[in-house]
Amino acid sequence: MTCELCGGACVEADLGPLLRDDLGWLWVQVAAAADRRGDRDVEVGLLRIRAPAEPELRAAALGLVGERVLEAGATRQIDLAELTMKLRRRGAALTPGAVAAHATRRVLATRARARDERASSEARLYDIFLSISGPMGRLGNASDPGTTWQALRRGGAVARVMATPDPERLLRAALRVIEALGGGGRVDRRKLAADVNGHPHSLDDGRPLSGLVLALLCAGGITDTGLRARRAWECVGVDLDDVTGGLLVVGIAPRGWVVPTGCAVTLPPRTLASCAWPAPDRPESWVFVTENPSVAAACQELVEGGAHPRLLCTSGTPTQVEVESIAGLERVGWRLAVRADFDSAGIRHVGQLLRAAPGAVPWRMMLEDYDQSRREDDWVVDLDRRSLPETFWDARLFERMQETGAAAFEESLLPKLLEDVRTGTCPPPGPGNGRAAEEP
Repeated sequence: MTCELCGGACVEADLGPLLRDDLGWLWVQVAAAADRRGDRDVEVGLLRIRAPAEPELRAAALGLVGERVLEAGATRQIDLAELTMKLRRRGAALTPGAVAAHATRRVLATRARARDERASSEARLYDIFLSISGPMGRLGNASDPGTTWQALRRGGAVARVMATPDPERLLRAALRVIEALGGGGRVDRRKLAADVNGHPHSLDDGRPLSGLVLALLCAGGITDTGLRARRAWECVGVDLDDVTGGLLVVGIAPRGWVVPTGCAVTLPPRTLASCAWPAPDRPESWVFVTENPSVAAACQELVEGGAHPRLLCTSGTPTQVEVESIAGLERVGWRLAVRADFDSAGIRHVGQLLRAAPGAVPWRMMLEDYDQSRREDDWVVDLDRRSLPETFWDARLFERMQETGAAAFEESLLPKLLEDVRTGTCPPPGPGNGRAAEEP
């Protein structure tokens, strides 16, 4: 049976004198060189070794690393070919790496070999991608294949694909899905999955194929970064079920609904697409729009103190149905105050809501609010400057976020947000006036 440690180089070799404890320091350094070089034999080339402090250990290597005893801590460059010839007096196939593998009791250079194998597999995957990535270009605004692939690598999608049992099959399946999207019109996601892959659940959230398709669309510039899955699918004409997701509402409900005071209710997309909002009971009544459920939960507790909060929560980036429904509140007379986290996704969807509802105002989303929200400790979250949209309601905010490169979150302003909701008033947007630099 071939030796697992050295591949059989030890057969009929006299390893005993070479594996003495006092030579262990030498073989540890040879093993490290084998790992570093990706060469398990290390039988040619030069290697610089460092001598241990103990004189008996240095003396033990006399003859293997030279005829002169090394000084403590001194280094010496040895010729591995010469060391190999000396070792072969003890075994015809011995190499420095083979002896080092036995001395350290492990297979050498496995990391380098695994790295080389991964690189080779990724190169094959990239060749497949280049050969069948044409459908992405037909969706419009797609980056060139090389740029798309690099974006996939940076985002970790390539590594995730490589970790699956059959990366090539997964990539081909994802590109078949994208090819099917180029026909125009809209399609149900499960029907798309069944038509293309024969499995109606293969594109469900959390499935590898669904994740790769969305990563490809984003890396190719077809969809924006930071979108929730539902919104990303929407952008390419794919509809999800319309009875899950939607808006979380506190203190306001569709016309004709009766909801117990203080209860938070989720309105699914099907309801939002057809419901009518009630008109406000008095002029200048505000509805506040937040991104984070934690803010909605805190606002719900205000009811115990006798307050009457009116708040909508998008739980992340809103879909087009949600945006249109929120804008519908303005059309029946409500004032809208909208906000989100100070990150790329949050800035993007605040801009989306401000454009959809021309009378809406940014709610504590100005430069001064960002400065108050930012942390200055080890828990700072980096901001993706490349994907940060312009803050047309306050150009100073965009400049400061680019300068700091730090995200900030709604919860940092929670006491102020709760007070706004409790009193039912939105503070003026500040020096930027909220609309002064709005895009055409």
